[in-house]
Amino acid sequence: MTETPRRFDQNNPDDALTSQPPGAADTTSGTGSGSGTSEVETSRAEEPAAPAPAPETRQVTRAGMVWAAVACALVVLILLIAFILQNQDYVQVKFFGLEGSVPLGMALFIAAVGGGVLVAIAGAARIIQLRLAAHRLRRQASPGTRTR
Repeated sequence: MTETPRRFDQNNPDDALTSQPPGAADTTSGTGSGSGTSEVETSRAEEPAAPAPAPETRQVTRAGMVWAAVACALVVLILLIAFILQNQDYVQVKFFGLEGSVPLGMALFIAAVGGGVLVAIAGAARIIQLRLAAHRLRRQASPGTRTR
């Protein structure tokens, strides 16, 4: 298992700067102040110091986000298809005077989509409300300048 690099801590004695050249042997490794040294520390002092590789930073891209979203959507779609196929029993549905027979899985799917639409409408209304409030605050903060 690899160890993730940690940041430099000037209060940590292992991170303290030394005046020895990078290839010099550590003469204080045998005598410690009670902290105890390990084989890793002595072997590190004997090896020539190589520049530490920079930690690999992964950048999040739009293509990566789209790929992850599509993968998640496919998993949900597969689960949804399995749910609908397992619930093929017909049920009687009555809605505002309309009456009909629909498979149970399809009826639950339609109800879930309807609930999602209601949540999306409420969320959009709140986003519009927050944007208008932010626009008003910007306009009050700088009355002489016009903002888009």
